[in-house]
Amino acid sequence: MSTNDALLKHVSIAAQDSALVAKFDIEGNIPGSGAYVVGLVAATPDYSSQRRLGIEFMNGEAIAFYSFSHEQGTEENYALSGVSHSGNTITGNFPLAAIHGLGKGHLMTAFSEADGREFQSGVAVDEAL
Repeated sequence: MSTNDALLKHVSIAAQDSALVAKFDIEGNIPGSGAYVVGLVAATPDYSSQRRLGIEFMNGEAIAFYSFSHEQGTEENYALSGVSHSGNTITGNFPLAAIHGLGKGHLMTAFSEADGREFQSGVAVDEAL
């Protein structure tokens, strides 16, 4: 990927009913070839409990929508109908339960990956939970 493609500019999350709505604003477009992932890493302050929530694209189309619990070693996959993208915004409607148990003092950052390599990490997330 070139530096003109899909850099995370702004990431926000908000609770809506039973959903955790994550919006990823990107510079450029979702790459039309190869793999591209955007997501969130959420953890307790001591990192003893961690979750990774992601949306994966292949050749510009969403192919996976998931959360992974590090302490349980389990991944839960969600229906792709919870993902939308328009222009420079990718939206994922994760179940709020995906971060259940992390508490109010949790830490959260955003990341992106391209073709299996970390592209960006530690991106700040604006939270409205």
